[in-house]
Amino acid sequence: MANHKSEIKRAKQNVKKNMRNKAVKTRIKNVIKSVRAAIEEKSKDTAKAAVITAQSVLQRASQKGVIHNNTASRKISRLMQAVNAIP
Repeated sequence: MANHKSEIKRAKQNVKKNMRNKAVKTRIKNVIKSVRAAIEEKSKDTAKAAVITAQSVLQRASQKGVIHNNTASRKISRLMQAVNAIP
């Protein structure tokens, strides 16, 4: 356990940040899962709508520093490629 006042404060901040980051990461996973499901069904319209939502969520997460900018770009790119490959 933290002994100094600043350490106690830092521990509390870390708990809050951890909960916030976990929520954002869970949202990312769920959104990507919905895009993948739409791709599996081969419904291009649904997949395009889901990819736009996923792009927004990923970019917001990278702006907040939850994930790296390049990671967000890579995930968006791969999802777009998969959607565009739907006949």
